This record gives sequence, C-alpha cells and structure tokens, in this order.
Amino acid sequence: MTRALIGSLIFTVIAPGAVAGLIPYLIGSKYAPVGGPLGVIGLILILAGAAIYFWCLVHFIRARGTPAPIAPTEEMVHQGLYRYVRNPMYVGVLTVIAGQALWFGSWAVAIYGATIFLIVHLFVILYEEPTLRRTFGESYERYCREVPRWLPRLRAK
Repeated sequence: MTRALIGSLIFTVIAPGAVAGLIPYLIGSKYAPVGGPLGVIGLILILAGAAIYFWCLVHFIRARGTPAPIAPTEEMVHQGLYRYVRNPMYVGVLTVIAGQALWFGSWAVAIYGATIFLIVHLFVILYEEPTLRRTFGESYERYCREVPRWLPRLRAK
C-alpha cells in the first residue's frame, strides 16, 4: 500500500500536475482571472475536477497500484465513480482544464483542453482498453458493456 501511495503521488505531480495544472496555468496566466459568474464557475470546475481525480486516486491505491501504465493496479478498479463512468480520472483532469479556461477567460486553454481530450481518447481506445481487456478478460468486457466511457450515467450498476 505504501508503494502504491508514493507511486500514485509521484505520478500525480508529474502527469496530471503538468497536464492539468502547470501547462494550462502557463498558457492562461497572462490573463487576469475572470470575475463574475464565469470566474466562479471556473473555480468550481477546478475544485470539482481535482476532487474527482483524488477520490479516484484513493481507489487505485486501495487496489495496490497507480494510475501510471508502468505500475498498474493488481485488481480492476470499478468502485466509486468508476461505477458511473469508465474514465473518471480523465474526466476530472479535463474538468480542471475546462475550469481554468473559464477562470482565465482563455480560448487558448480551451483549445488546449480539447487537444488533451483527443490525445486521451486515442490513448484510451488504442492502448488502455486493449491492455485492460488482456489483463482482466471477461470481467472488463462486462464492465465496458455496463459502464459508459466518457459521459457518466446517473445510476450505478
């Protein structure tokens, strides 16, 4: 469990920390934060996306692994938010980026977020899902049939 915790925290700083934190900040920080309703919505999205990511991270640590492909979990993660959507960590990261686009009022951050979504989507369908199918077999196939990839369903199965 300690190895999973340390590995997950290191991964978080390096990957989502850069993709959803540092890079959007560097792109958008030349703009003053937007005030009013858009700024508030942006801040709410940033906080919600971070909460989603860290809530999911707990499940990876409990499954004795990390979100990093080089140190995956020993068991399939399908608890918590994973009962509603197959990729809640990515949803959380993309929500943080969308929040920053609103917070900074930056089309450049919004375009960056759309680009990250495309990259993540391709990674999921070309690498992640085939790897999980090989690793977890029929249980992952059943999970894919029951849980949508990107848009959460309202009730868990």
